[in-house]
Amino acid sequence: MTAHAVSPALASFSIDLDAQWDYAKPGESERRFRTELAKWPSEDPQALIIATQIARTQGLRREFADAQATLDAIESRLGNAPSHVRVRYLLERGRAFNSSGSPERALPLFADALSLAQCDGDEFYAIDAAHMLGITAPPTERLDWSRKGLAMAERATAPRAKRWLAPLYNNIGQTYLEQGDYAPALDYFRKALPAWESRGDPGSVRVAHWMIGRAQRALGQLDDAEKTQRALLAEYEKIGEPYGYVYEELAEIALARGDASAAQPWAAKAHAALEDDAYPQANEPGRLARLDRIAQGRLPATAKP
Repeated sequence: MTAHAVSPALASFSIDLDAQWDYAKPGESERRFRTELAKWPSEDPQALIIATQIARTQGLRREFADAQATLDAIESRLGNAPSHVRVRYLLERGRAFNSSGSPERALPLFADALSLAQCDGDEFYAIDAAHMLGITAPPTERLDWSRKGLAMAERATAPRAKRWLAPLYNNIGQTYLEQGDYAPALDYFRKALPAWESRGDPGSVRVAHWMIGRAQRALGQLDDAEKTQRALLAEYEKIGEPYGYVYEELAEIALARGDASAAQPWAAKAHAALEDDAYPQANEPGRLARLDRIAQGRLPATAKP
């Protein structure tokens, strides 16, 4: 495959388009993208790139049939589109499959996106593809892919590509946490914190603190874990935003101390805050059931690791 670069105009367009994202509000993001889409002829590369991001907003709202239909329409118009457009299409098709429970269909798409982006010398989207492989691959392969993505981000020359350091540190920490290897999990969550802070996103910084507290609890550092979560609780109360995952951790910390009665009110608050959250419903259906049992006093005084 012959190496070639993304055109400066198309690269600049992608950067400007990505700046319109608010991942916490995919509906609002879609409206902005559709306004932008109206400015471009349907066969232009820019229109195809915008459509990939519309598909992503649909996937984030778990409207997977709509996302796949949007991606089908893009695929039918790819023709001789620049490889950068194909990279963005492959990434979003892969994300749609992965989020809808078909990681095995997503894997080859992310691998193709990685290969094409590397051929283009497109650091940002190559790292995105490696990052997605680190999420989607079988558990035994995830760390290797995340480490490859991390190495790419560490040697990247573009400041935008270096922004991947924060999510990659987090993902490596999450993988260690899921494997029950809590000490390196905490180390990577701590590495992620300043990387998130450098991005200037207060919401992500709060989540980074939550991850540190989660690993502290897993390590049995209960006083530190409670201190971390209560500091977060104060922040969320200050901005008037309930955050059910903090309540959940405070319930689990109480259980880890053998105090089921102290866990009950926190579990009740967590359940109320999270019962409409799409993530636990789709990915961890037992999580809400556990919170309900704790809130009802029907669970032994033991915390999950």
